[in-house]
Amino acid sequence: MSRHRTCSPISREDIQAAFTGEDGKRFPPILNVQQLSELTSIPRSTIYEWHSRGLWGSAARTRGKRLLFWRDRAIDVIFNGPDWS
Repeated sequence: MSRHRTCSPISREDIQAAFTGEDGKRFPPILNVQQLSELTSIPRSTIYEWHSRGLWGSAARTRGKRLLFWRDRAIDVIFNGPDWS
């Protein structure tokens, strides 16, 4: 018997719906590391580590010294992506 419950993936529509209103203003479509950390409660050091391991895929882009994230893609990776353990 498996210990892990399977969940239905979160749809793009569900992700977009979560950012209507004030949350959409507070967390724009492109986020920096601090904003992604605040949104997800994932420590910044973990976000950087996952980036160095290539786990963000197309959700992350480096521009100069800045690491930027597509908000909706990052949420999709966190909730619908493969297990990273």
